[in-house]
Amino acid sequence: MLESTRPGGWDTPAEALPAPLALHRTTVPEAWVDYNGHMSEWCYLLAMGDNSDTFFRFVGIDEEYRASGFSLYTVETHIRNLDEAGLGDDLHATLRVLGVDAKRVHIAHELFSDDRLLATGEQMLLHVDMRAGRTAALPDVLRSRIEALAAAHAALALPDWVGRRIALPDSR
Repeated sequence: MLESTRPGGWDTPAEALPAPLALHRTTVPEAWVDYNGHMSEWCYLLAMGDNSDTFFRFVGIDEEYRASGFSLYTVETHIRNLDEAGLGDDLHATLRVLGVDAKRVHIAHELFSDDRLLATGEQMLLHVDMRAGRTAALPDVLRSRIEALAAAHAALALPDWVGRRIALPDSR
């Protein structure tokens, strides 16, 4: 379900910010089930993208903001598929902000069905001036909101999968 959760924008005092954020829920539809009888790999990215969209709206990057010519673009993603989901399974996702600077936001997703961790995702996002076709500094209000989330999320242990690379073991 695209953009299934609409949290209503930023109204959370800094001391009450959720760590991690848990804003997005959905159910696996038939279109997401592949020939092996479980959720297809591209759907894990779709679910994480929807999770990102709820985060964007939470901090103020909504339809109106995008209409003004600015948005966040994903420039790198690393997904780990850990378990299977099937037709009708209820999914919920968490998101944590790992870091933010003038133009970049580093986030991590965890996708669950009940208590089973199905997948993790790590993404680097760039703030973009869509009209100019280049990166742009985040407005102060957005950056301060994302920094507040990063500070709240820094209290969580950093997952061991963050920053991993894909490689075969050294065979030497």
